[in-house]
Formats: sequence, C-alpha cells, structure tokens
Amino acid sequence: MKKDSDSSKLHELYSSEEIKKRVQELSFAISNDYVNRELNIVGILKGAFIFLADLVRFLTIPCYIHFLRASSYGCQKITSGQVEIQHTLNLAGKHILLVEDIIDTGLTLNSVINELRIQHPASLKICSLLDKPAARKTSIKVDYTGFTISDKFVVGYGIDFSEHYRELPYIAELKN
Repeated sequence: MKKDSDSSKLHELYSSEEIKKRVQELSFAISNDYVNRELNIVGILKGAFIFLADLVRFLTIPCYIHFLRASSYGCQKITSGQVEIQHTLNLAGKHILLVEDIIDTGLTLNSVINELRIQHPASLKICSLLDKPAARKTSIKVDYTGFTISDKFVVGYGIDFSEHYRELPYIAELKN
C-alpha cells in the first residue's frame, strides 16, 4: 500500500508535537505516583509499543518493562469481540501499570485486566494514549489518559489498520 495514495484518507487529529507534550505530562504524573515503589509496566502489543517507548523515556523513576499480546480486531475496523491474549508474565505482588494505545469498547482491555488480576498484583493501573468513551461496552477506569476522542477510527503513532499506518508520527482519523 503506497502512503502517497492514502494521504487523502487521513485527517490529522494530534501532531507529533502535541503527542510528545502530553506523553511527557503523563510520564511526570506516573513518576510522582510511583516514587519509592517498584513499577512494572506492561505494554499491550502491537499498538502500544511506540507510546510505551516514549512514555518510559520521560519517567524519572526506574521501571521494569514487559509486553503481552492481545487482539480482537484482525483486519477489521470493528472488534470481533473475541480476545486473544498471549504472555508469560509473572507479576504476583507487583505494582503494574498497563499501557494501551487506545481504549474503545473496552472488551480487549477488560480481558487483559482479568488475566492480570488472577496473578494478584499489589496494584493495577491503566494508562492509555487515547480513550474513546462513546464506544465503551464495559466499565473501565482509566488512571492516565493522553487524549479523549470521539467515535472515530484512528491510526498512527503505533495504531494500525490491517498493519498499516503504525509508523506515522502523528494520530489521524482514517476516512473511508
């Protein structure tokens, strides 16, 4: 898929500068909340990897970084409702910060939270770059939110559509 031919389908919502500023603010808030505690950050692959990398570079506290894989979209613009989770994590008794790229229906994140709670962590908080509450199908408390967006399909900054657009340094709405 050629990027040039697809640019007409993209409408920029957040520039790379806006994202950087907000990620820095989130990192400082997280650093303040976890002073003198061992922080274990769990990124949800693949979408959260760019956000997580930038987030941890601004932290002022040490942390451990982990990943798990969760998916419910496949090559569609809407969730299948079937969540696949893959990991080998052992975080019993640990302080966990779950990092997600976007929360829309909340079904995927709810499954991940339930999977991690089985391990009885000391604490479990959620950080999401984007929150789309209009699409929510389950109740989820987000502790750290980058941006709240309306019910649009977005790409960029790690977020994809059928494995395309992750590399964009900004977040854009993908129009039909």
